[in-house]
Amino acid sequence: MAEELSKAYNAAEVENKIYKRWEDSGFFNPDNLPGERTRVFSVALPPPNATGTLHLGHALEYSLQDAVVRYHRMKGEKVLWVPGTDHAAIATNTKVEKILIKEEGKNRHDIGREAFVKKVEDFVAASRSTMQKQIRQIGASLDWSREAFTFDEPRNLGVRTAFKRMYDAGLIYRGFRIINWDPKGQTTVSDDEVQHKPEKGMLYTFKYSADFPIEIATTRPETKVGDTAVAVHPDDKRYQQYIGKDFNVEFAGKKLHIKIIADDSIDSEFGTGAVGVTPAHSIIDAEMAQRHNLPMVQVINEYARMTDQAGPLVAGQKVKEARETIVKWLNDNNLLTKKDSIDINISVADRSGGIIEPLPKLQWFVSVNKEFSIKQSSINGVASGTTTTLKDIMRKSVENGQIKIMPEREEKKYFNWINNLRDWNISRQLWYGHRVPVWYLITHELGSLSAQQAGVSEENTYCGIEAPKGEGWVQDEDTLDTWFSSALWTFSTLGWPDKNAPDLKTYHPTSFMNPGYEILFFWVARMILMSGFLLGEIPFKTVYLHGMLRDAKGHKFSKSLDNGVNPLDIINQYGADALRMSMIVGIGPGNDANFDTNKVKAYKHFGNKVWNIARFVLMNVPETEPSDKAEFTKEDSVLIDELKKFTEEITGDMDNYRLYLASEKIYHYVWHTFADKIIEESKPKLVSESLAVKASAQRMLLEILTVSLKLLHPFMPFITEEIYSKLPIPDKQLLMVEKWPE
Repeated sequence: MAEELSKAYNAAEVENKIYKRWEDSGFFNPDNLPGERTRVFSVALPPPNATGTLHLGHALEYSLQDAVVRYHRMKGEKVLWVPGTDHAAIATNTKVEKILIKEEGKNRHDIGREAFVKKVEDFVAASRSTMQKQIRQIGASLDWSREAFTFDEPRNLGVRTAFKRMYDAGLIYRGFRIINWDPKGQTTVSDDEVQHKPEKGMLYTFKYSADFPIEIATTRPETKVGDTAVAVHPDDKRYQQYIGKDFNVEFAGKKLHIKIIADDSIDSEFGTGAVGVTPAHSIIDAEMAQRHNLPMVQVINEYARMTDQAGPLVAGQKVKEARETIVKWLNDNNLLTKKDSIDINISVADRSGGIIEPLPKLQWFVSVNKEFSIKQSSINGVASGTTTTLKDIMRKSVENGQIKIMPEREEKKYFNWINNLRDWNISRQLWYGHRVPVWYLITHELGSLSAQQAGVSEENTYCGIEAPKGEGWVQDEDTLDTWFSSALWTFSTLGWPDKNAPDLKTYHPTSFMNPGYEILFFWVARMILMSGFLLGEIPFKTVYLHGMLRDAKGHKFSKSLDNGVNPLDIINQYGADALRMSMIVGIGPGNDANFDTNKVKAYKHFGNKVWNIARFVLMNVPETEPSDKAEFTKEDSVLIDELKKFTEEITGDMDNYRLYLASEKIYHYVWHTFADKIIEESKPKLVSESLAVKASAQRMLLEILTVSLKLLHPFMPFITEEIYSKLPIPDKQLLMVEKWPE
């Protein structure tokens, strides 16, 4: 008899032992893989934020990626899966400051930049260590020898190099623009970091003064003390007689100069069809102001309070308080003609929860529409030596089919986002993160000015990979948007900016990328942008966007609902294999799914079934592999032929990333075909008086078990590796590097 398995499978006992065996083998590193491997398959792990512990979304992501990676490794390819973590500047700043306030009653400004950054670094180091252990528990077969961190020195060099090259090409500039300001986090945030929460609001209809000829409507009357114009549609006959005229009015105790302008962007059907233009507190209004050469008056400051320019009636008040004050003034002066309850969207900072205030600020931007000459390009439609734009690179890389986005519906969202893309605000008023690599030569006392405010001329501004030599140079105080550094991830982890780095030449462009659909714009698009500009090539070939995991009732996991589930608790109870299968079976690309522990429990039962199948087979085959001389009976030969056809079908699914189908088919084959049918029908053969029938059945059972374990390995790697190690097969390797069945 072959080696007997224990009566029950104990995941807790097996999984750590198996993972250590994998790591000790060195096969996570493609340089150590056995055999001649000419075809390359590479993946960069979407780096988790170093802000604590893993959540179920990570378990979903790593289960999918590991299944893909293990499949290609078994296909005989040279597979590299690079691990790493993201310093996640805004997330870690926010998290550590919350901890600081809770534990010490202080904010970052109370303890100073140096002390605060040290606290963040200590927190990040502990978080990274925790997550590394957790990722191993999921079974991810990452090449830990190549682990990266978005804030380590090699990546820091990459960030500085990228910034300088884009700056020198005129694609990075500093400008005074309307940005999304987070008063709670005290930093700018990009458009993609703003959430829009539906709320009930009021639409107020009023006149600035009794003799003003036009009524306007707004949901934010407190900003109207900063109006410099009223805009109407040029075809709106109600207002054509006023277009081009100027009016001086006294509004809420402040004198306003209002010009009536005509603009095609105005919706004549909304409100009164006339809109007060506030250039300092609306991105749309600021663009309108540029078209019509309007002045900008800032009436709200960085703390969401009214400035002195807002006038004595509301100066110093919080925004909501000022709204009430203005509405009362309008009522008292019989200027408020109408109030309507309407549905509005409140803009909220994704990380801090602060209500966004559009404010005019001097910030750093990446220009997406500026033309530049691309020296070398392998992107179809963007030829070497021609001029292009970053927006064109992002569009054509997907449009031409070089990058495939799954599911296909996400491509439409991608193109729509690009068509409406504004310049990317990349500077943040945070203390932890990559500092903007720009220095200012200060030859006088700054007074109340910051270094970047003082350094406004080209003569005393220096952008470089290293700090300038000499006295008087002060570095820009802002840090870069965390997505700037993570946008370099596919190639900064492979040795760039050294263009001759062996890994860069071998593994880039990467083969596969598997983030959640919610960061298609945050990250995927920006990786395409950076790789296109800096390398002249795509960063990856296939983007498989996974959906969001929700709780059993379909609710999003959140602290307020207290419905969070720790994946490690699930692993400790049911095993990593069961969790992995529950994350993959039946969940197509881009589809949200409800997490239910009953599904995990079901796949634990499946694992036990696989174990029992293996026990039965091993108890009924010789200690050595059944001889090839044992010819299959006609009946058994049919079963082997059916297995080959089934394997071809699974291979097709795996090649086309239909993991949700492949895993389910394997489950049904193993349980319902192999266990329920083939094994049951083999029992009489195994006790047959005919040695030929018995030998055929033994060989057939062992072959089907072996192939089934190989097909199942990408999804349930621990139990399959453990069982495979017990099979009576000569010249056996670890299952993770055995040949995929044909």
